Formats: sequence, C-alpha cells, structure tokens
Amino acid sequence: MFTPKDKYIWATNIGFLIIMNKIVTLTTAMIIGLFVSLATTSYAETNTVTSTVTGTTTVDKTPPTASAPNVMINNQDVCSTGTSAAVQTQVFGIAGGTTIRDLNCERLKLSRSLYGMGMKVAAVSLLCQDARVFNAMEMAGTPCPYKGKIGIEAAKAWAENPEARPDYEKWLKENDLEAYEKEWKNKATTWGVGLGSLAMFLFLL
Repeated sequence: MFTPKDKYIWATNIGFLIIMNKIVTLTTAMIIGLFVSLATTSYAETNTVTSTVTGTTTVDKTPPTASAPNVMINNQDVCSTGTSAAVQTQVFGIAGGTTIRDLNCERLKLSRSLYGMGMKVAAVSLLCQDARVFNAMEMAGTPCPYKGKIGIEAAKAWAENPEARPDYEKWLKENDLEAYEKEWKNKATTWGVGLGSLAMFLFLL
C-alpha cells in the first residue's frame, strides 16, 4: 500500500516529467522552427555579383600580302625588260607583271646582224628609221638610202618624198613657208601697232 507520502512523491515526479516533456517538446519545436526559418531566409535571399574584367588579346598572325611576281627573262639576246607591281589593302590585294619591248635595242641588234651578213646598206637603212640617226646622216652630207638610191640621188628622193622621213612632223614645221610668212606678218603687225601706240603717246605729251 502506498502511503500518502509516496503518493505525493509519485505525483510530484509525474508532474515534473510532464513539465520536462513539455519543455523538451517546446524546445524541439523552437529549434525546428529556427532551422526552417533560416532555410527559408537562405533560399529567399538574392545575391548579385558584379565583376569587370579588362584584358588585351594579341593575335600573332601575319597580315595577307600581295607579292609582285618575278618576271624572268633568261635569254640575254632579247630586248625586253620585266616589270611587276603589287598593291595590298585591308580588303584585297592584286599583283601583276609584264614585259616591255625596247624598240631601239631591237633596231640595233637587227642592224648589227645585217651588217654582219654583209648587208651594209640595209643595216644603215634600218638605223635611219631613228630620227636622230637620219638627221645626223643628213648633217654629215651622207643622206640615208632611199629605195636603193644613195648619195645625191637619195637626197633628191628624200626632198621629193618628205612624208617618208622619220622626222616628218618636225620637218614640216620647219619648212612650212606659209606658216613662216604668217608668223612674220603677225610679228610685223605687232611691231607696227606697238610703234604706232608709242608715237601717239609721245605726240600727246
């Protein structure tokens, strides 16, 4: 049988246990609520990160270049010279080459070949196609051959056919009598007007 004292102790212990149980339950609930609140706050936060990156990138690459072609002329007995050029821009490039004929060089080589074969008159005639040679021969008193004629006969033939001269345009200007007379008339008129004006000016003084 329980005594009243035992009942009191028993009741006290049970009450203490009930209170402790409530305290533990409340504490547990508070801890759980705290964790839930922290988790919710953690997920609800918005983090904004702003960063500025500055850098320089160097590309080691050779720009495109238009190279002028090398025009090769292996034969030295050819009167031609090679020339080439190239232009390069940021968008496109172009290159090209060509050969240029030297007509005077060809004339000299052909004349030398004719002279070597004994065709002296033909060699001189070929050189006379150059106006400088033609004038030099004329000044020396040995006119260039004209259709098989040499010497005085050639000089007469050239005088009768001046249009065949290599310096015909220059010769025409120098031997145009009408133009020569007009030029002198113009000069005479100019001098006459000038002298008349001067005389009038002196008379007025």
